[in-house]
Amino acid sequence: MAIVSRREVVTFKHPFQIRGIDRLLPAGDYEVITDQETIDGLSFAAFRHVATMIMVPAKGSRGLAMEMISIGSVDLADAQRVDASASDG
Repeated sequence: MAIVSRREVVTFKHPFQIRGIDRLLPAGDYEVITDQETIDGLSFAAFRHVATMIMVPAKGSRGLAMEMISIGSVDLADAQRVDASASDG
């Protein structure tokens, strides 16, 4: 089975929290890496979700250092939904 990684940038307009991260993260652009593995033995291409990770400023680094934290894909979607519904005022 081969692992396929997909990278994307997600933008949060407001400070946010994601389950599994013990602090409030600032608004901004965040790189999200999603790993999937191929499912062998099928007559078509199929993938199974393996992991979702987000790159965030390291705790206490003032944005100079980054750390990769494993998160749930549903938790990311929940944080994006909350951000999209938050008031800009």
